[in-house]
Amino acid sequence: MSNTEGTTIDQAEVDRFSAMASEWWDPTGKFRPLHKFNPVRLEYIRDRACAQFGRDPKSPQPLAGLRVLDIGCGGGLLSEPMARMGAEVLGADASETNIEIAKIHATQSGVAVDYRAVPAEDLAANGETFDIVLNMEVVEHVADVDLFLSACAGMVRPGGLMFVATINRTFKALALAIVGAEYVLRWLPRGTHQYEKLVRPEEIEAPVGRSGMQMIDRTGVFYNPLSDRWDLSRDMDVNYMMLAARPK
Repeated sequence: MSNTEGTTIDQAEVDRFSAMASEWWDPTGKFRPLHKFNPVRLEYIRDRACAQFGRDPKSPQPLAGLRVLDIGCGGGLLSEPMARMGAEVLGADASETNIEIAKIHATQSGVAVDYRAVPAEDLAANGETFDIVLNMEVVEHVADVDLFLSACAGMVRPGGLMFVATINRTFKALALAIVGAEYVLRWLPRGTHQYEKLVRPEEIEAPVGRSGMQMIDRTGVFYNPLSDRWDLSRDMDVNYMMLAARPK
């Protein structure tokens, strides 16, 4: 999964999401699945971060004082809640359109987020560092997975964390996350995901490990139609999240 140009930007993917940017904050629009997905991933991030940094997850601002990078932030669906938890958030996205939408919404909501239209490798080259890097639902949309993960991992401070959420490259994921979600249920626009760009857990572990980080948690995530919500699961065949820590 290497790219000779040394960039993580897949322009076709950037263009695809830029075209839908106006719908980022519509819970019934094209990003409805992410709105549904937000509670389970926010709870996972909050609880694991609090365990790592000795915080109380029930406090009003459990992440106060921590610097967080939300890479591939889109319209800011994760950046804003993280800022409300007290974190100092930098939301980065390769799409200037997404960043403009995110800035407008943050201003309207009264939430302070530092939004920048910049790829991960540029942030890393500028020496940016963070206590937490959120790498959520983006790795399957970049041009060079190894470069992207290495750049992100390199920005994690000693004792810090990187969260990765994506879709496994399995036939089960093809059936459920692409055919089912995009063509049958129409939860997502057709073409949102390409099977060959989906990423297996070991393809995340390798570059993250080479960057000096250790995987400390793995979990599957599944949609429960009876409760109409996403929950954690032992099954990582489709959606999954991984957590890596940099030794102190």
